[in-house]
Amino acid sequence: MVKFLLGLLIGLLIFPAWGYWYVRSGRMPVATAAPPLPMERQLAHMALNFQIEKSAPEKPGVPADEPNLMAGAKLYVAQCAVCHGVPADQKSAIAKGMFPDPPQLFHLTGVTDDPPGESFWKIQNGIRLTGMPGFKDSLTDTQMWQIAQLVATGNKVPASVSDFLKKNAPKD
Repeated sequence: MVKFLLGLLIGLLIFPAWGYWYVRSGRMPVATAAPPLPMERQLAHMALNFQIEKSAPEKPGVPADEPNLMAGAKLYVAQCAVCHGVPADQKSAIAKGMFPDPPQLFHLTGVTDDPPGESFWKIQNGIRLTGMPGFKDSLTDTQMWQIAQLVATGNKVPASVSDFLKKNAPKD
């Protein structure tokens, strides 16, 4: 019984008090260049994956045809490319300074293997503590679907779309 009460005391009083002191004393890393906290990545990914699995739409709102991909490319250049890049381009100064690193979506990493509904959810809602904003109040559902289809098919877009992205890379 004593061990149980001691464990309860530690769990309810001492551990939270230590956590408060750790944060309040300025010891918790908050700079983007600081290393992540233990298990930070795992916990964040776990929460994000469960939320997307529960909430992401399964059926795309627009087809992945050339007109929608070109419309998505125009929106992507204006809203997304400064962080997520374009084909054959280097990371921008903004992307280099972010934590966690924003995926460079046209460098065969990131979301080209994700279903469009997952990308739509991320575009619509954003991702807390990553710098990824939510666009549900600034873009229409059709526009968000156009971007989602673009990034979902990023490694196999028509040449006209790829050329547009390369020619309109954001300038630092």
